[in-house]
Amino acid sequence: MYYSKCSIFQKPLRKTRFIQCMYVVGFMDLFGVSMIIPLLSHHVKSLGASPTVAGIVGSTYGVLQLFSSTVVGSWSDVVGRRYSLLTCLLLSALGYALLGLSTSITLFVVARIPVGLFKHSLSICRALLSDLVTETERPLVMGHLNAASSVGFILGPVVGGYLTEHEGGFYTSSFICASIFLLNAGLVWMLPWSDSQNRTDANANSSSKAHQQRAKQNGSDGTNHASGAEPEAGAARPAAAGLEAAVVGAAADPGGGLVGHERFALKPKVTGYLISYSSTLGALAGCLVGPVTQLYRNDMSALLLHSTVLTCSLIFLYATAASVWQVLLTSTFFAISTTIGRTCITDLELRRGGAQASGTLIGAGQSVTAVGRVLAPLLSGLAQEVSPCGPPSLGVVLALAAVLLLLVRMPVVTETEPAVASRASSRITVRTATITSIAIPASPFQGRYEVANTKPEHSVSE
Repeated sequence: MYYSKCSIFQKPLRKTRFIQCMYVVGFMDLFGVSMIIPLLSHHVKSLGASPTVAGIVGSTYGVLQLFSSTVVGSWSDVVGRRYSLLTCLLLSALGYALLGLSTSITLFVVARIPVGLFKHSLSICRALLSDLVTETERPLVMGHLNAASSVGFILGPVVGGYLTEHEGGFYTSSFICASIFLLNAGLVWMLPWSDSQNRTDANANSSSKAHQQRAKQNGSDGTNHASGAEPEAGAARPAAAGLEAAVVGAAADPGGGLVGHERFALKPKVTGYLISYSSTLGALAGCLVGPVTQLYRNDMSALLLHSTVLTCSLIFLYATAASVWQVLLTSTFFAISTTIGRTCITDLELRRGGAQASGTLIGAGQSVTAVGRVLAPLLSGLAQEVSPCGPPSLGVVLALAAVLLLLVRMPVVTETEPAVASRASSRITVRTATITSIAIPASPFQGRYEVANTKPEHSVSE
């Protein structure tokens, strides 16, 4: 995958600009969406829906995402990233325009159908970036994309909350969001796709050959690696963690939203400020993903475990918060832990599943996450019928289940690239190290790894 020769790699400046344009697409995408998200629950309630009905209506988006994520991801692998991304942006714009016309719960549900089926623009952007960069660069690039998207989440809730203070603010926000998606589609259309398309096509055709060639150079036939033997099973473990994370994040609602409105009587404008504050920290955390992964020596499994433990602790503090200031404190670190966790899950899925069909892999991961989006509004609505503190309390239980899942079924990390044993010596011993067992001590923040099967495979002279 990484050794194919094509024009975009011979023009690093153009490749860098293309990646930066993807960051702009991610920023505009979530800027438009975040104008609507904080207002959805309030708008549904203004249409006469109870918390349970609002939860059922909110699950509509997740149900559609569940069935469409894998299909759209596979479709993008077949027809190409350009046309699939343009289609998703245009139809999402249609959905948000219809949302601006919704004056009843029925019209609201109808407007969510195009968005639920085709709101996969960020997933396609992630698949495209995964095609363009190497495996070692991927966490850094994905972190920057998440950071750019989070910046959109910083500004969007503030603008949406401000518009809601005026009459017809929700409908105005919906039409502005639709216009932003149309502008995004125009930007995608003007990108230099000829070079990038050659690059992604070359990756798809040569990835398996390159892997076999590197395996032969390392003294192996490429058929005994754990990553090639069971890609589906390996990718399923981080996907299961993604399901838990989606349910936890949506059910706990630490950024405010409807739960914050019920517990602390927050106005939409204040809710928008809270979400923007959390998104600011999420953007900073996205920029820190690269250094943090280097600190963990690219051990995404341990990083995912530690970020999940931190998330569980923060939701517990949020559930027991007695004031808005305590919510602000927990939101500070919650944004950081969830941003790092999402990056870890995406990288583990691509690393364990292979890079031949990145769109399908990311789409499958989105389908698993969509299950969480289906369950979270339902569970949150039912829990809120009992108590305003019900959703975050439920989030604590689910976060603890995610921690236990990672302890029992920790994603296995297989190092497929040659590892340099000593750069100071005159010879380099290349090893293929497979982590076969993970021993967790009493403290969950200190992991001890038992590495097995690390016999030298091949030696080459410097």
